[in-house]
Amino acid sequence: MRQDEKIDIEIIKVVTRAIAGSGQVEVMAHHLTQLLVAALEIKGCTLFALNPESLELEPMASFGLSVDYLNKGPVLLDKSIDGVKSRKPVVVKNVKTSKRLQYTREAEKEGIGSIISLPVLFNKEMIGSLRLYHHEPWSISKKDLDSLSLLAETIGMAMMFTRLRHLVQGIQGVIWELPKVLLEEQG
Repeated sequence: MRQDEKIDIEIIKVVTRAIAGSGQVEVMAHHLTQLLVAALEIKGCTLFALNPESLELEPMASFGLSVDYLNKGPVLLDKSIDGVKSRKPVVVKNVKTSKRLQYTREAEKEGIGSIISLPVLFNKEMIGSLRLYHHEPWSISKKDLDSLSLLAETIGMAMMFTRLRHLVQGIQGVIWELPKVLLEEQG
């Protein structure tokens, strides 16, 4: 793939609206992965959430990849694509020549030529990763990489906002279920 810039303001608008328009993080993740695959004309996309206990990147949503590839094994933060844990985007231009992958053979078998991995951050803490998979080597422009990094940050904010909103709604539901007598004593 040439280094043409593929991400314009229209793509940013569509993706941002999909992120902002969803009240559930799972729905947002599924819409996002589908939109990115279509808009960028790539093989696939996966949004991972970081499990802070196991340090495993757990798939939230994926589009364009086979079930076999998605079930290849755990994606471990310390063994996965080098650099992701340093909170910087990583571009694996050619899967066949890279030593940076945890599952090189599986990526080749899947027909993946290149991978772009972007950390999903919230308040400078890594909470996930956005991965874009292309069927051929990909030389992405700096502008597109910057745009994707900004998108990954927006995803991080949306993920945390949605989780916080669900937490507040849960607490509110518990309070509403308390007996009126208990609430009157506190008031």
